[in-house]
Amino acid sequence: MLVNVGAAADDDYPSRPITLTHGFGAGGNADAIARIVADGLSRRLGKPVIVEARPGAGGNIASDRAAKAAPDGYTLIMLTGGHAVSAAMYKTLPFEPVEDFQMISTVVFFPFVVAVKSSHRFQTLADLIAEAKAKPDTLTYSSVGVGSTQHLVGELLSSMAGIKMIHVPYKGGGGPINDLLGGQIDILIDTLTITAPQLTAGTIRGLGVTSEKPWFSIPAVPPIAATVPDYAVRSWLGIATARNVPQPVVEKLNRELRAVLDMPDIRDKLQAMGNEVRSGSPDDMRSMVASEISRWKRVIDSAAIPRQ
Repeated sequence: MLVNVGAAADDDYPSRPITLTHGFGAGGNADAIARIVADGLSRRLGKPVIVEARPGAGGNIASDRAAKAAPDGYTLIMLTGGHAVSAAMYKTLPFEPVEDFQMISTVVFFPFVVAVKSSHRFQTLADLIAEAKAKPDTLTYSSVGVGSTQHLVGELLSSMAGIKMIHVPYKGGGGPINDLLGGQIDILIDTLTITAPQLTAGTIRGLGVTSEKPWFSIPAVPPIAATVPDYAVRSWLGIATARNVPQPVVEKLNRELRAVLDMPDIRDKLQAMGNEVRSGSPDDMRSMVASEISRWKRVIDSAAIPRQ
């Protein structure tokens, strides 16, 4: 009797809970989006999808764990744009950032916001740049880790504006916004998940958004490019798993994830956070990640940013 192994793998999967890991703190952008997507996947797959935060090293601790997980599709990872930045920023990593992963699909694309506390003396990005030029290495800015996209947003701004600031890395989550509001740091560089509620509440002032044009969810925040010509950074989140996961499982995950992103309640939640929801094929995501790594390598080289 002939058995269609591929069909069996698709039919049997999943037979137990799935872990969706990410490399940043609870309450941060990756965590919030992972929980929304996990809820949808749980409903579609009929098994729990458990979100697990493993913060540290700009997401690389979680990436290393996911890359070395059993190739069975039960350990997924929410990769962020920081995955490509790390590949460009670090001289060596304990994993190969493209070849050691089976990409499933992109989830969302989004910009970052450069902001200060609403009571801060800076009214505009030009004010920040002027003081940073007059007093080099006195202003502090946050990121969610060395080699994270937030880190590169700050480094690229410093390079293109001709200023020097002090980088203060966190593990993600609510640490940066809490310290901004508490006066421990001067400048917040973070995602819309973190900044948009504070912008709406009036507790922070957005000095610039990293998209080329005003972003649809925060139209009052001017693009950084209006002050620093040609400045543009966008980031993304997508789901991957370990390489060598059976193709039928990969296809099922892609099919179900795309269906999740088409669910009205899931799409509405993600868009309400200021994200552009965009899925694709595994090959689409793989090509995009490889392209992003090349792009960030060029940025790092042209800005003379030291590699770690």
